[in-house]
Amino acid sequence: MKSPLTQFEIKTLYQINVFGIDISFTNSALFMLLALGLMWAFLTYVIKTQRKVPTYPQALFELSYSFIAGLIKDSCGKEGLKYLPFIFSVFFYILLGNLLGMIPYAFTFTSHIIVTFALALIVFVTINVIGFMRHGLKYFSLFLPQGTPMYLAPFLIVIEVISFLSRPVSLAARLFANMMAGHMILKVFASFVVALGVWLGWVPLGMNVLFTGFEFFVALLQAYIFTVLSCIYLNEALHLH
Repeated sequence: MKSPLTQFEIKTLYQINVFGIDISFTNSALFMLLALGLMWAFLTYVIKTQRKVPTYPQALFELSYSFIAGLIKDSCGKEGLKYLPFIFSVFFYILLGNLLGMIPYAFTFTSHIIVTFALALIVFVTINVIGFMRHGLKYFSLFLPQGTPMYLAPFLIVIEVISFLSRPVSLAARLFANMMAGHMILKVFASFVVALGVWLGWVPLGMNVLFTGFEFFVALLQAYIFTVLSCIYLNEALHLH
């Protein structure tokens, strides 16, 4: 019986070496490109086939767009809406990555911390660039709340800097851990179905169906949480709160 961790193995599909550096095309890269392609195809289709009476894809897009726009407006105010394309792309890409992993024999690239850390780092760097472009050196005031006594300043600055730099790590770890744990549970219960056979296998089978439905909810929830936290960090960069 295969280990539940087997599903997370990165496998080389096409070997590529450039100047001795291995940049092979893997199953992880395949599903990342597939998520990107699906996102591009869906958005292109919706934009080119807009109607006064929306089709189901158009209605889904408009619902998602309005949802993310409302989330940004509530978190950052109207000023944050100019960054809607970026936040929307992050949400949609992570959601597709999570959902693609629910397809049997597919690969969940969001279950690898190197991938989720790269996504978190992109968000972290982008938001900080926005903050510096908007406020200049005043952006460093984030590390020292207004009205703080000077004798506490060295301690608070250290604490704030550590907290600030841990943001991409916490974003990455939360998404990776939840997706990996969920898929491991599904794999474990699936192995119980095979091991217990026809007469007793229906018990873990029922549990697996239940957990599968819950995992779809987790896939959506984790994309939402990642987006909400990104909006909160964007709000700080815009308003220095």
